[in-house]
Amino acid sequence: MLLVAEPSLGEEEKAALAAVIDSGWITMGDRTRAFEHAFADAHGVGDAVAVGSCTAGLHLALAALGIGPGDEVLVPAATFVATVNCVLYVGATPVFVDIEGLDLPLMSLSDAEAKRTERTRAVMLVDYAGYLPDRERWRAFAAANGLALIEDAAHSAGIAGAGTIGDVGVFSFYGNKNMTTAEGGMVFARDETVLERIRLLRGHGMTSGTQQRLTGHARGYDVPMLGFNHRMDELRAAVGLVQLGKLSDWNAKRRVLTESYRSLLERHCPEVAMPFSAPRPSAHHILPVLLPPGAEREAVVDQLRAEGIQTSVHYAPVHHFTLYRERFPGVALPLTEEFARRELTLPLHPKMGEAHVEAVVRVLARALARIPTAACQGAAP
Repeated sequence: MLLVAEPSLGEEEKAALAAVIDSGWITMGDRTRAFEHAFADAHGVGDAVAVGSCTAGLHLALAALGIGPGDEVLVPAATFVATVNCVLYVGATPVFVDIEGLDLPLMSLSDAEAKRTERTRAVMLVDYAGYLPDRERWRAFAAANGLALIEDAAHSAGIAGAGTIGDVGVFSFYGNKNMTTAEGGMVFARDETVLERIRLLRGHGMTSGTQQRLTGHARGYDVPMLGFNHRMDELRAAVGLVQLGKLSDWNAKRRVLTESYRSLLERHCPEVAMPFSAPRPSAHHILPVLLPPGAEREAVVDQLRAEGIQTSVHYAPVHHFTLYRERFPGVALPLTEEFARRELTLPLHPKMGEAHVEAVVRVLARALARIPTAACQGAAP
């Protein structure tokens, strides 16, 4: 099966894990701090905080910025549900915002402005598929309205500017991401005070860690705030250091494969739309396409699976899930909903080659040719 995403793990990662085990120190320590410094350096920022997941990082970001009950946070529905869940974690209210368009499935600035109220305290941007939102426009919007700006950068590790659009940026190292630690995340913050607050909050609000006390760098600890257990361990940090060293090459490979997909789809399946037609910085995390209106997506999925090709959907709209439909009835996001009805995610990862892309397009062309509403033209590659 050609998978939608596949981690690249090998002997270097095994050796890194073995070294941690042999060291006898597996909880948060020197490797975690080294990973924070290395990831920050790779993105041109001064420092970072490693956490247990991107979800943990988003939760900490909202908490550190003082977002809570009575506050509203503008969020997209075209995202993984964790983005919005974190707003509920701090007791705030998510306000769903539509996307810019079918070709640009990023949060709409005009719809955000229309839905901003006197209770709005923050905006949660999402780097969907690895593509960065418009930095200056969103910063101007946030500044003009006194809003905190949080970037869910789960899809964009390794790209210049990722995680630095707003006040806080949060990355994911989940197993399907461009680099992985199995579970894990990283947080950037423009304000050093906010970053240090996040550092305290991730470890129960304690002013020193276990290793600091063991080595004599701290004799005890205080707890000045209510914190959480959102730490990263040494095992994951060690894998992260290895993966980070390969990230630039992997992202370059993803870019080449994405360009190949675009060329082949335009030639052989012109009615299959590939979003982000205009150039824009991207880590090319996933490969979303839009099937022709009325195409039976499940039939296409079944045909590709029958020929050994996995696909997925990114994402079912968050406001359609039972939890959010019951809490926030009547939400309508026409563009998000149309995008979600037609979107299909094709395989994209560094283990693939040009021949894999050609095979996917060939099978997709055959599958669509069997559906009367689709108009896939030309000979398949």
